[in-house]
Amino acid sequence: MTTTHRTKRRGTALASGTVLVTLLGASPAGAGAPGLPVVTATSETAALYDDQAGGNSDADDPAIWRSAADPGRSLVVATAKEGGLRVYDRDARLVQSLPAPRPPGPDDAPGRYNNVDLVTGLRTSTGRADVAVVSDRGGDRLRIYRIDPSRPGGPSDVTDPSATPVFSADQAEINDQRTTYGLATWTDKATGRTYALVSRRERTRLALLELLPGAGGTVGYRKVRTLDLPSSFRLPDGTTWSPCAEPGELPQVEGMVVDPATGTLYAGQEDIGIWRLRADLTGKPVLVDKVKEYGVPGVYDEDAEECAQGADPGYGGKRLSADVEGLTLFQEKDGDGYLLASSQGDNTFALYDREVGEGNEYEGGFRIAAATSTLDDVEECDGAAVLNAPLGARYPRGLLVVQDGQETPAVPDGDGGTRTATGFKFVDLGTVVDAADM
Repeated sequence: MTTTHRTKRRGTALASGTVLVTLLGASPAGAGAPGLPVVTATSETAALYDDQAGGNSDADDPAIWRSAADPGRSLVVATAKEGGLRVYDRDARLVQSLPAPRPPGPDDAPGRYNNVDLVTGLRTSTGRADVAVVSDRGGDRLRIYRIDPSRPGGPSDVTDPSATPVFSADQAEINDQRTTYGLATWTDKATGRTYALVSRRERTRLALLELLPGAGGTVGYRKVRTLDLPSSFRLPDGTTWSPCAEPGELPQVEGMVVDPATGTLYAGQEDIGIWRLRADLTGKPVLVDKVKEYGVPGVYDEDAEECAQGADPGYGGKRLSADVEGLTLFQEKDGDGYLLASSQGDNTFALYDREVGEGNEYEGGFRIAAATSTLDDVEECDGAAVLNAPLGARYPRGLLVVQDGQETPAVPDGDGGTRTATGFKFVDLGTVVDAADM
């Protein structure tokens, strides 16, 4: 079999609250994976276009900020690659667009926002603040935005101007784009210190960065430690396997989320599966589940820019189809809940038990189908975020926001093709619960 080398995608975000959901049931014939229920979105954002006319905007990863004082004024903060950051209200209407940084020189890479996550009550030099933390793949840095609807102009950039590249030694390395990619935030309950965990594009490295207060309410960071996940694997037949990729590329991580109760990091290595490890990047990682393609041999054809894959030896998992992408967490008050993962290859979502003691057992999944001819289904999902707490009358039982990698209807590009369009779908969490016949 010959397959086209996929453009790498991912994302992740975490929002807290309460949900009671077990997603098991039967889907309509032809509507998705057998045995999985189907839900539909209630609304969607306007399409983003990854071309010059659209500002090279490409939807990737959402996070949900809840206004405790007025849940109806809650916001969705989402990345749009070179299009920067987008802020939406709970009706999926755009309320603010924040540009990514311009390139430092004419031949340098521009800012490119990949993943976003939130911190509530971060300590700054001017008091506690809610912030969105963004991985800037174009500049190999973190960007931090303060969220406060009472402030004119909406979220504002409070990144410490002295912030340095995370992985790169100089601008030449930054331009090679082996830079910050996936991201998750974590506040250590034992110390009160807050961190961002970031992955490196086309590498297996993870870095732990402590967020630090700077002058005038700005926020900076320092690198604490790094950890490298495996890039090759010993198979049951005694052979060694690595996933097929362009020469020089290693299997990267993008989707990440931290369970705040236990300090457990879940990291999606796109062509491998989901890892569980300590959020402080100490100890030994455990592979929770593998993608179906795990162990399948392949050879990259540079002329065709494709992987020619061989026969499946049967060593992969049963639930995830590469890439494994956006990870997010359902949290219940009693400590139960679910880890949600986007199975990008088959357009489904998988759920795993949050309990480490239960081995993060697979608990079911679902698919987001088309509601109408224009409110289409979710395909090739990169990022996902769940807020399992009331958001006013519109979402009294919580909200799920997911990236949609193929927005419809198609728009002509003027050259006989169509424009690359992406966006975000808003799903009433209550409909997910109802679909499971709770």
